[in-house]
Amino acid sequence: MKLLYSPTSPYARKARVVAREKRLLGRVEEVISLPADKPAELLAANPLGKVPALILDDSSVLFDSPVICEYLDQLTPDVPLIPNGPARWPVLRAQALADGMVDVAVLGVMEKRRPPELQLVDRLEHLRTQIRSAVRQMPQELTSLGGELNMGHIAIAAALGYLDLRHPDLEWRGLADASLVTWYAEFSGRQSMQDTEPPA
Repeated sequence: MKLLYSPTSPYARKARVVAREKRLLGRVEEVISLPADKPAELLAANPLGKVPALILDDSSVLFDSPVICEYLDQLTPDVPLIPNGPARWPVLRAQALADGMVDVAVLGVMEKRRPPELQLVDRLEHLRTQIRSAVRQMPQELTSLGGELNMGHIAIAAALGYLDLRHPDLEWRGLADASLVTWYAEFSGRQSMQDTEPPA
């Protein structure tokens, strides 16, 4: 299998963390593919030109990080990151919150890249409000997830890492309950997170 990714993509980081936590690196080749460069392999794999994209051994392709992460998870189902039964829904909800926050954060990055005179100040503030709201909700989500590593934990950690990378001015640690700050510091120490830390 081949995973096309960008080192700074929080969506791709989720898949890369899953590959490490599930001990799949021997089966998954990671290939840097920067969407801005419009690489032919990525465009052939995903008509949207987005990462991550996972090219399977039979040459079929999966894209969108929740789909890829679930596929990787089921390859070694003995200790699932996405459980079945009632425990499944808090995990998927936490992932949805984290991914939704990243979606908003990416929009903020794109807005800030516009010339200053063209930036929509009200839009930026609205996006920041959404991010703050999501951060404040995260401790409650973590409580619902329990202590066993799961996809909700990975998604939240990748999302907070993206805020550090692209929105340090938001200073999310000052918005959050202290428990979230402590949890993230501990979770960031995992080897899977260290290995996938985006370049500054």
